[in-house]
Amino acid sequence: MKYYINREIKSGFEEAIEKVTEELKKEGFGVLSDIDVSATLKKKLDVDFPRYRILGACNPGFAHKALQEEEKIGTMLPCNVIVREIPNDYVEVAAIDPVASMQAVENEKIKPIAEEVKKRLTKVITQLG
Repeated sequence: MKYYINREIKSGFEEAIEKVTEELKKEGFGVLSDIDVSATLKKKLDVDFPRYRILGACNPGFAHKALQEEEKIGTMLPCNVIVREIPNDYVEVAAIDPVASMQAVENEKIKPIAEEVKKRLTKVITQLG
């Protein structure tokens, strides 16, 4: 099973970040964290790496439901969405597939929550192009 939902789009990198953030907001997600992997690798290892950001997206309603059903589910939150630069002026956007990631959780009450989150993240990815 594939553990992510992805799409390649013809876009500038910063424009893609803005589009992704906007589409996440439409589906009730906020961005709690924004990790600049490229800058971190340059600072810590002096390595040049194509632009790559990890956005930690959270839908508070679904997070609350999941936390009520499984107290340690916070170890699996937030939903990571990556934006990475690829050749020829394209950007790949990929989000975690929460159904795939939640298979490790042995609690059937989490499954419908993960399915709804997947539906919304898929819509976010689909709306980008």
